[in-house]
Amino acid sequence: MSDIKMEGTSAPAVRRDPYEVLSVSRDSSDQEIKTAYRKLALKYHPDKNASNPEASELFKEVAYSYNILSDPEKRRQYDMAGFEAIEAEGMDMEIDLSNLGTVNTMFAALFSKLGVPIKTTISANVLEEALNGTVTVRPLPIGTSVSGKVEKQNAHFFGVTISDEQAEAGIVVRVTSAAQSKFKLLYFEHDANGGYGLALQEDSEKAGKVTSAGMYFLHFQVYRMDSTVNALAMAKDPEAAFFKRLEGLQPCEVSELKAGTHIFAVYGDNFFKPASYTIEALCAKTYEDTTHKLQDIEGQILRKRNELRQFETEYRKALARFQEVTNRYSQEKQSVDELLKQRDSIHSSFTVTRTLTTISGSGSGHFSNGSSSKLSGEDYKGDSPSEDGSSDSKEKYSKRKWFNLNLKGSDKK
Repeated sequence: MSDIKMEGTSAPAVRRDPYEVLSVSRDSSDQEIKTAYRKLALKYHPDKNASNPEASELFKEVAYSYNILSDPEKRRQYDMAGFEAIEAEGMDMEIDLSNLGTVNTMFAALFSKLGVPIKTTISANVLEEALNGTVTVRPLPIGTSVSGKVEKQNAHFFGVTISDEQAEAGIVVRVTSAAQSKFKLLYFEHDANGGYGLALQEDSEKAGKVTSAGMYFLHFQVYRMDSTVNALAMAKDPEAAFFKRLEGLQPCEVSELKAGTHIFAVYGDNFFKPASYTIEALCAKTYEDTTHKLQDIEGQILRKRNELRQFETEYRKALARFQEVTNRYSQEKQSVDELLKQRDSIHSSFTVTRTLTTISGSGSGHFSNGSSSKLSGEDYKGDSPSEDGSSDSKEKYSKRKWFNLNLKGSDKK
């Protein structure tokens, strides 16, 4: 295993025209582009060029160019406006790990444990042996299953022979692993040189208590789920994980098979141990209801993907508005709390207890405004006989009283 694909930008520092890189014309067919890519990818595969660092860069450039031209939408965008029209976040990044030895597997295993799905390239030896036609092909009759265990970076090849009637009804090939092994399901087309060229591949995905991968040739467009699309962006943004989830749906390049023998393979993609598997080939004729349900659900998912693209814009706007009002709520709450705190502090200033405490503590004979209405002891004493009890004082006091009464009596008369 020498390269790992992860979501991100894989554009070389100096980007060449993808058509130039693959040595094809702008009006080349999908099959011509695919054939050109196979030859160049095998030529520059890091497994075959461990001592040539330039080959690794060329391999990345070839993969990057094929990524564009093999996707009808990306190809259309590039033809109209060049590289600028292609969304960088939708491209796959090639990380060359061909010279890292065991670090290669440790790196891949780490990302798997972190929940970030990764794509791995198929061993150059497997691709070359298939292209040369030197692989051993075991028969897999329709309606049967075969179990086995394949070593990592190796493949078991199977030949599925179908009749005209079966081809018309549709064929399904599925692989499952009760041990939850990591593997790839591969489909090879017959090459002009007598060998087999890789046409389709499906990475195993966890489904309940098993891992599985399937190919469905049912005469209508079936989609495969590429879980690596925007994987890192999804890991950073929980909302993106939902909205981008259906973006991984990619149309399968082949939707039907003709009568004859077709080559499939199970590739061991486990990092540390062999992959246990069960492969089966089925005719859709006995699964008509299931086939119709699949066609219906594929349509529903595509419509839902379009709906989510529109809804994401609405959601982002609403979320931004929600965050805005939430921030204001916090600010307003803090402001109100502060005002009420100040109000309580002012209210607490209006108190007799605090004033008396201040007076007793000062030792002064003066009174505050709050107690100015009270008479002091000295004021009262000023109108009463002195404490020494002298006759002069008593006389003055009695005369004052008599004088006052006399005046009042005079007034009455």
